[in-house]
Formats: sequence, C-alpha cells, structure tokens
Amino acid sequence: MAEVTLTDVTKEFPGGTVAVDQVSLTVEDGEFMVLVGPSGCGKSTLLRMVAGLEDVTSGTVQIGGRVVNDLPPKERDIAMVFQNYALYPHMTVADNLGFSLRLRGMRKPQVLEQVTDTAHVLGLGLLLERKPAALSGGQRQRVAMGRAIVRRPQVFLMDEPLSNLDAKLRVAMRGELSRLHQRYGTTTIYVTHDQVEAMTLGNRIAVLDRGKLQQVGPPDELYAAPRNVFVAGFIGSPAMNLSRCRVVDSGAGLALALGDLRWPVPERQLAIRPALRGYAGRDIILGLRPSAIGLPRDGDTSSRLRVSAVTVESLGGEKNLLFVPPFDHGERLLVEDSAGNLWTARLPALAPVRATDEVELAVDLDGAYFFDPDSTEALPVTDAAGLLPAAG
Repeated sequence: MAEVTLTDVTKEFPGGTVAVDQVSLTVEDGEFMVLVGPSGCGKSTLLRMVAGLEDVTSGTVQIGGRVVNDLPPKERDIAMVFQNYALYPHMTVADNLGFSLRLRGMRKPQVLEQVTDTAHVLGLGLLLERKPAALSGGQRQRVAMGRAIVRRPQVFLMDEPLSNLDAKLRVAMRGELSRLHQRYGTTTIYVTHDQVEAMTLGNRIAVLDRGKLQQVGPPDELYAAPRNVFVAGFIGSPAMNLSRCRVVDSGAGLALALGDLRWPVPERQLAIRPALRGYAGRDIILGLRPSAIGLPRDGDTSSRLRVSAVTVESLGGEKNLLFVPPFDHGERLLVEDSAGNLWTARLPALAPVRATDEVELAVDLDGAYFFDPDSTEALPVTDAAGLLPAAG
C-alpha cells in the first residue's frame, strides 16, 4: 500500500488542448478515492498519468513517496482495471489470473496458491477452467479485478470498470468492490462519470470539470456543502434545482424575487449565511434540492409554487415530479450548470399526481443553497453543521 501525491499535475496535448490543469491531490495510504466529473473533464487522463500510460506535461506524480514521472508502468507497482475487462480470450480464467505472476518469474506452486486464494475471494472457484467467452459480464469483470488483486500491488487504478454492466449488476458489483477494499485495504483511485457510484464507493470524492479540480471531500460533505455551482449541480440525484434570482427588501425583511414570486428569506439562512444580507438589491443564484420541494402540509407556512407537471417518475418508494418553473419566462433565470430547464420535486410514493396536473408545491427555503452569480462560489457558512438537515 502507498500514498499517491499529485502536485500541480498538468497534461497538454499537441494543439494546445489542456486536459488536466494544475491538479494537486493526495490519496492517503489505503484510501478509496473516486475521481468524478462529466465526459471530457480529464479524470481518465489523470488516472493514466498515475499509471504511466500518459506523460505528464508538468508537475509531479509520487507513489509511496517516490517520484514516478519517468518510470514505465511496470515499475510503478500499480494494477489497472479497465472498462473493457482486457482479458486474454484464448486463456482460461486461471491462466488470466496467473499471467502477471508468471511474467514476474513466480514459481508454479506459488502462482497456483495466489490464484486459488483470489478466485475464492471473488467467487470464481468453479469458473477457473472456463474462457472469457463462456462468462457473463459480471463474471468477466470479477476476473479483471482478480487479475489486478492477485499481484498485490501498492495501488489499484480503476477506469469506469462497471460501465458495461446492466443497472442491477452495477449495484451488486459496487458492493463487491467495497467488500474487497475492506478486505485488502489497498490504495484505490477509481474513475467514474456516475455520481451515484462515486457517492456509494468513495471514502473521498474529487470532482473535476474541464481539467480543473473543483472540490475534494467525503460524499456527505460534497452533498451538504458544495463549494460552487458546478459541484452543487453535479452531486446529487436528482440534480439540484438552480436559478438566478434577486434579493429584495420586502418591507418585512429580505425576500427572493423570481419573476412575479416573492419568497421570504428565512432567519435561519441569514444566521448561517450572514453574507446574504450584502446581496440586498443584487442578483444571487438559488439552489434547492428536490427534497426541499414537496406537497404542502396542514399548517405549513412554507413559500408556495404552482406548476404544471411535465412528467411524474414513479420510483416505488417515492415520486419525482418534473416541471418548468413558472418564473422562467425567457428571462434566462436558469443557470448554465443546472439540469436543463426542468426542476424536480420529490413527492411521496402515493401522491395522486400525474403528468399535466396543476400542482401547488411547498418550498422549504431553510434547505436552500446560495451562490455568487459572478464567481459561482457558495456563500460562506458560519455553522457548517447547520447545512446537514438540508441534505435530503
């Protein structure tokens, strides 16, 4: 096992395209770090630089305290698991698992012992004589992971290893990966574009966008306290609802003006985000998790929103109501990093709501997030614990 340290790592391709832009990141010994972001954000390129499959334009990569910029992949003591499994089709499972050990000159009894042990851990004991063509997708992925595990490397590097599996199998394999990490404790860097996968697997998550590191932290921290609009819109499923609005003085205190709507700013928000007072008469970006928008309850004094349902997604234990915000009348209120022009509300599973219904919704502004419209950075919070109830 080993710590992996990236210091101001940059990758510029011929033609001037900067895929990774001065990323500094430390992956602790034994940590499971997930690199997440949209396609083209640089996460796979960053992983390939750690592996030695891409040259580093500038900056340093260290594994176990040793600078490895100029070392070939085979001398970095890493093992990589790819999206496409990369198994040898003419070899049996046993031969695939033991191939790297034989290349290192390990004696046959030792190879057999390590292959047998790894196959037992991964539930491959009855498949050792089969070839990849006779395996299911999940079995092939377990063999690919086994081929990495059997080497006992310092670091595992995984590049979207579950993306070729169906949804049910991905969930099962996420559990398998967590179990394996608990067993072996090997430092792991895992790349995915799926933020649900990132939230369920990572000890910490590093969010990238356009080659730049946006935020690093535990999953709960990124969800409850996103540093900027990009992280707020990317982390969470369904995505956070985002809109520009104006902070106005209503005579009875500050309010948010969205089109013709006026929503009073709760005292709780002013207490934990005192900088919000300085935005009176100015624009701000409002963020609301779908869990902060729902059906009104008796005696509820929350702000209201009347909408027409575009579609209703029934998820068994709950429903998601998708709607066009009534205040976006071509005024460009919705921000660039929001998920299209639809907002989402989370409703109870038995809510009698269907597509095209007119629905009155309650908005819990105690659970709102606020961002500066110019920098897109989150407004500072005086009591980070005050954010946690909003994380639904």
